[in-house]
Amino acid sequence: MKSEFDAIKRIKDLCAERHYSYYELAKRSNIAYSTLNSMILKNNSPTLPTLYKLCNGFGISILQFFQIGPKSDALLPEQSECLKLFSILTPEDQELALTYMKGLAHKL
Repeated sequence: MKSEFDAIKRIKDLCAERHYSYYELAKRSNIAYSTLNSMILKNNSPTLPTLYKLCNGFGISILQFFQIGPKSDALLPEQSECLKLFSILTPEDQELALTYMKGLAHKL
């Protein structure tokens, strides 16, 4: 028996994982809060353009959105932690974190 992917559940899970309110996700995704709230309340899957915006708001790719379970066994625990922390930062803070890490790498 094939189970259908539940996009709304995935959105809810990602919000909970990142401690985002729906309002914050809508703001980060550049979509109207009423659009997101209605989609969630009515359990309507997002359109592809809306899904792209939501993924940008979460800081993930479409592929990562549909990926369930462990992301990669090849990552060390510290690397996984860095990625998780990076994904909850604002875009401005992500840019600062990247700049800082690049500066550290040049010291090597």
